[in-house]
Amino acid sequence: MQSKPMALTILDVLSIIGIGVATYFALVYAPTEAVMGNVQRVFYFHVGTAWVGLVGFVVAAVSGIVYLVTKDMRWDRFEVAAVEVSTMFFFITIVLGSIWARPAWNTWWTWDPRLTTAAVTELIYIAYFMLRAGIEEPEKRARFGAVYALLGGLSAPITFMVIRLFRTIHPVVVGTASAEAQGGFDMSGDMLTSMFVSLGAFTILFVSLMWHRIRLGGLEEKVEELKLKVSM
Repeated sequence: MQSKPMALTILDVLSIIGIGVATYFALVYAPTEAVMGNVQRVFYFHVGTAWVGLVGFVVAAVSGIVYLVTKDMRWDRFEVAAVEVSTMFFFITIVLGSIWARPAWNTWWTWDPRLTTAAVTELIYIAYFMLRAGIEEPEKRARFGAVYALLGGLSAPITFMVIRLFRTIHPVVVGTASAEAQGGFDMSGDMLTSMFVSLGAFTILFVSLMWHRIRLGGLEEKVEELKLKVSM
């Protein structure tokens, strides 16, 4: 395996520092929300993980398109990395949302439009790995993954837009909610600052983890090539 690039090492350090700074802004710098109290502080991590999760799914869809055009296996590796890291972050998003919902809505889960589409999106990408694992031929697996990631990527904008289009209790803090929406809370300047710090920190962490996963994917491809040679 090639030595770890200096840029990746720097990115790893920035990720650790960024998450530490985001934690300070969420737990100390941001004021306590008047209605929900301290549980609202989960929001900053909830939004940060949701952001990178949804962006990663879109990145995977774009990578799938590029692979179908170029047939370059590097884009399949990029796509797999994006899906894997985003699926992890999106699962964390759902868990944090449930922690927030318990004191705010008096329930761990409700079939609100946003929660429902988020759960469906997570299941779509869990199925992605299960279905890929059943295909042994690399090019066929990559082609299937590309098409699946492209179609699955449609769930990301749907999940993002649903609370802006339908009646929901999920807060809308960026953009405009449906006229019938019940959720929402006003954010002060300090809250907005904390949110953007969290978005930046999780974006750096996402890129770092993606890079690590891409490098691991390169090793997996070499091992698979060796197995194919031995079996011939």
